[in-house]
Amino acid sequence: LLDQHDLRVTSIDWGAKTNRIVTCSMDRNAYVWVLDENGDWKKTLVLLRINRAATCVRWSPDENKFAVGSGAKIISICYHEKEFDGWVSKHIKKPIQSTITSIDWHPDNILIAAGSTDFKVRVYSAYVKDVEARPSPTEWGSKMPMGNLMKEFTNSSSGGGWVHAVSFSPDGTKLAWAGHDSSISVADAANDMVVMKLKTNLLPMSSLTWIRPNIIAAAGHNCVPYTFIVESDSITLGSAMEEDKKKESSGNTSARSKFQNMDKLGQNELESKLNYTHQKQISEIRIVEGEKGNVDTFSTCSLDGKIVVWNLKTLAGKMKDLKI
Repeated sequence: LLDQHDLRVTSIDWGAKTNRIVTCSMDRNAYVWVLDENGDWKKTLVLLRINRAATCVRWSPDENKFAVGSGAKIISICYHEKEFDGWVSKHIKKPIQSTITSIDWHPDNILIAAGSTDFKVRVYSAYVKDVEARPSPTEWGSKMPMGNLMKEFTNSSSGGGWVHAVSFSPDGTKLAWAGHDSSISVADAANDMVVMKLKTNLLPMSSLTWIRPNIIAAAGHNCVPYTFIVESDSITLGSAMEEDKKKESSGNTSARSKFQNMDKLGQNELESKLNYTHQKQISEIRIVEGEKGNVDTFSTCSLDGKIVVWNLKTLAGKMKDLKI
């Protein structure tokens, strides 16, 4: 039981290479958890130096550092200090104007993307000279001192709402994000930073990831994952990754059954049930098997308390309209 936080835990990430867990919370703290020889998880407090809640956390691809977004308009880039024998942080501040809602690392372990409630998506350098070699130039730029703003995107010319999720493509040349205006956008650094945007008639997406080099899986308030196909100059909506289950008619229900449901299950006939596995908003998508761009299975977690694992091969075999 990882029970050190005093307030709600807002984000958690597991480093598969090093078998370490990092957590952050509304108590403004982050902890790194390491499994010892006795099978117990030992904690180490991270010096975030923030005065508002921590909102999201992600290990870097090499797992030698991690990033924590917060409501303090700060991104904390955390790394292990050998002399101190603890986790310390460097801050990225400018020109962030509001809470960081999501972060994602570039495959080169240097660049980081951040979405925020000021309707912006930004790409920063998170280079820490104490723990890594000098970075090579990328499509996003060549000057990479710590905290340097490489690129900034606005969700739309009229604002477009909060940015809920960001994700670099497998090769790092594209950056996708989901906005509260029910849109999916992709910026292409290899094509003069062109931004492609698709406004859908769906509810807003809360999380997304690349399951194939040109296919994004996204989920949110629709309670079911959707695919989006990224072409060279456009984004198109694929399909839902779960077929609409037909409601089964229960026929005539006795008065006794009605009262039993109300008493035992807290249910009545006025309560609606969705025709999908998840009954409430999907809050996050995580890769279970495979890697970004070549995913075999991924999981979704929802406010209904369920964690569902989706097998792409099985889904593609069952659903004719699903192309993966």
